[in-house]
Amino acid sequence: MKEKNDFFDQVYQVVRLIPKGRVTSYGAIAKYLGAAKSARVVGYAMNASHSMEDIPAHRVVNRNGLLSGKMHFETPDAMQNSLEGEGITVKKDQIQDFKKVFWNPMEELDL
Repeated sequence: MKEKNDFFDQVYQVVRLIPKGRVTSYGAIAKYLGAAKSARVVGYAMNASHSMEDIPAHRVVNRNGLLSGKMHFETPDAMQNSLEGEGITVKKDQIQDFKKVFWNPMEELDL
């Protein structure tokens, strides 16, 4: 269980660094952490983070820019509302201009 908690903590450290108005993907975080096949575990970490006010989980989407985790927020619109509040356009649960607003930790952070 300790390994899972350590990985979740590493995920949270990365997610805290995503700037407002930008998004990243579960897979990009997993790859940055050296666990490229663990995108789903990053999703589990995001689901477990909703009681933590300092984790901007709304900025983590799937690899296609879909709000695949929206059902885990307080309301069905909470994730989209948070993103739109930061200037990101969302239509039909899809981030618009995804490549433009995508934040890649492999490029943005020092390894």
